[in-house]
Amino acid sequence: MKKLMMAGVWLLFMLTQSGFDAQAAEVDVKATWLWNPWMIYSDEAGTLAFLESKDVNKVYVQIDADIPTSVYQSFIEKAGAAGMAIYALDGAADWVAPKGFIKQDRLMSWLSAYQQGAAPAQRFAGVHLDVEPYLYSGWNTNRAATIKSYQALLTKAKSSTAALNLPLEADLPFWFDEISYKNTYGKGVLAEWVIANTHSVTLMAYRDSAAMITELVKNEIAYGEKYGKAVVVGVETGQTDEGDAISFYEEGEAFMEGELAAVSAHYAGAKGFGGIAIHHVDSWKTMAP
Repeated sequence: MKKLMMAGVWLLFMLTQSGFDAQAAEVDVKATWLWNPWMIYSDEAGTLAFLESKDVNKVYVQIDADIPTSVYQSFIEKAGAAGMAIYALDGAADWVAPKGFIKQDRLMSWLSAYQQGAAPAQRFAGVHLDVEPYLYSGWNTNRAATIKSYQALLTKAKSSTAALNLPLEADLPFWFDEISYKNTYGKGVLAEWVIANTHSVTLMAYRDSAAMITELVKNEIAYGEKYGKAVVVGVETGQTDEGDAISFYEEGEAFMEGELAAVSAHYAGAKGFGGIAIHHVDSWKTMAP
């Protein structure tokens, strides 16, 4: 029986490494963003210990070309042995600017060289983009063009990641289900388009109660079910001046875990629900118990 279980785990690992996550691999995700990769340079053991203590099984790790590739290789290998999938994280609002594609090309070039130079157990399991076009000036001055540029960016990224045999994921604000588009990509709702054209999305559903979160994400989870994609629900732990209802910073970790358990229970039978993500390692580490 144990041999059969190990064979199943190994098959799942190989599917993930080959860039084709089995649907089972996306169930019950507990993810986090690691924006400061220097922490794995200065304290790899401590970072891994924290992630393991929180039962994290997926980490979006910021790419910094100044960090030696050996640091990423070591971290990914050890994290993988602890049951974590590591995704390459990058992106900025100005990636939708006229020459923003240069930055995306730079990331894909770095990734290509990295994957080729790493052993199988040291390779990234996927790519996770955080491009927030609404923070770019063009969102207010020429929204239609900015939306089209954002769609072009993700289309290009999808092609680049396919060439690397890696799944593409993206962060998505919860309100993109209220944004429409009509251009060369067709017409419809932007949230649906992004979900249809990526492997998975992490929804920035930054609210501090299960009731609000479940309501905010229902349309996206329905889109996820429609396209056979996983929608991961992300929450905030950092201090913010955007209002008391945005982050779990004030309530603390125990309260957050209770609310997230309620969200997971609410969507337990929904095929479009892929799990939970906590934003982000630095603020999570210092939040109240």
